[in-house]
Amino acid sequence: MEEFNKKLTTKEKALQLNLDTRIYGTVAEIGGGQEVAAYFFKAGAASGTIAKTMSAYDMTFSDAIYGKCDRYVSQEKLMKMLDREYTLLDQRLTQRAKKSTFFAFSNTVETINYNRSNEGHGWMGIRFQRHSQTEPNECIIHVSLKDRDAEWQQQVLGIVGVNLIHSCYTYNTSEEIIDSLVDNVRKDRLEIDMFSISGPDFHHVDNRLMTLKLVKNGLTKVAMFGPDKEVTLPSDIIYRKNAIVLRGRFRPVTHVNVDMMITGMRAFKKELGHSKDIVSVVEITLKDLTLAGELDEQDYLDRVDLLCSLGQNVMISNYQEHYKLAGYLSQFIKDKTLGIVIGLNNLSQIFDEKYYQNLDGGILESFARLFGSNVKLFVYPIIDSKTGNIKTGNDFSPDRHLQSLFYYFVENHKILSIPDAKTDNLHIISDQVLDMIQNDEDGWEDMVPNRVSEAIKENHLFNYPYEIEMDEEDLS
Repeated sequence: MEEFNKKLTTKEKALQLNLDTRIYGTVAEIGGGQEVAAYFFKAGAASGTIAKTMSAYDMTFSDAIYGKCDRYVSQEKLMKMLDREYTLLDQRLTQRAKKSTFFAFSNTVETINYNRSNEGHGWMGIRFQRHSQTEPNECIIHVSLKDRDAEWQQQVLGIVGVNLIHSCYTYNTSEEIIDSLVDNVRKDRLEIDMFSISGPDFHHVDNRLMTLKLVKNGLTKVAMFGPDKEVTLPSDIIYRKNAIVLRGRFRPVTHVNVDMMITGMRAFKKELGHSKDIVSVVEITLKDLTLAGELDEQDYLDRVDLLCSLGQNVMISNYQEHYKLAGYLSQFIKDKTLGIVIGLNNLSQIFDEKYYQNLDGGILESFARLFGSNVKLFVYPIIDSKTGNIKTGNDFSPDRHLQSLFYYFVENHKILSIPDAKTDNLHIISDQVLDMIQNDEDGWEDMVPNRVSEAIKENHLFNYPYEIEMDEEDLS
């Protein structure tokens, strides 16, 4: 398909697709009207592109057509829709197969209800051929709808749906597809917190990098993937579960990081009084992924690979402040408990008023937003750089006028000191370990878990020096 002008309106994009006689397919929508299909019909010449549109609103009809799912607004439901609709194209339009590039677009959506007691969101995807009679590609996204009106949310769905179809036939890179998804719509009206693309024309794409780009480009504040390195949603991991989060750079993962995970989880379970429905997450902020003002994609992948190898759920966020991260995650855990594991230095920053000058209520507002929900901080000890002594959360002393607040949080189990940390490891500093790795110095292996050192050596992570073996013949 010819290169299109990025400034096309949504209607113009639909018309461009309609006028391309090769592109032909189905649009199936559930839950948010038929806004995507409507654009193609309003643009004119829809018969050139649209084989069928449908909307199975009734659950019984939906189950009969696509099969049952635990949740109707889910990736599972979307995949069933794509499977069904694309299979029908293949079966019923065999005579068009030689001259057409088929697509099946589907979405399953929950828009805001009359009482505004829910949050609008939906899954949207397309299975599509770039060339006739070839295996299809697939692009899946998840959209959170921010408008407080159902009709406005439907409008966003229509625009983004057309953008998705148009971009998949227009651009050759996943980065261009991501950028075009929000054409003709303000970014504050939606979040795209999951993006995945695969297929013969996109086999080179690493969707972990696409996850990072969603955050980097401001399409979402948070993106996540599981231990299997597959892109997922925070809601799928922590919904109505007790969650404990370890924030850090993990460059690389050291014995200190692992001990923070283990002892933080142990303290969390003790505080809860049980070990049911607990999920652990490690989080890296976008700022901590930026080196010398630049985003190093390979460095990012190195860190993610190591964390996934340790069986962790990995979150990338653009939330520097703890209270903002807590507020975001609390909407998913609902009435459960959120634990955040931090070092003592981080606790000092939390009680530093200079970080809250942008808030009308200052540090009190930040505390209300951090601790207003069921959030607890678990404080890991450090070594005092001046005295060499171990300092725990119990040794912390904020400025005098904030001491009563601190004691209040301690007495009410909002701030807890981790009691059983391996203090023998506290001398390990990740920046020093990284320097040792990159300079091929001895001893760094003793500062990281065996699995981490093996992965660094085997995959040459963090610019670990290559060993080039040469025969005598090579030197002659």
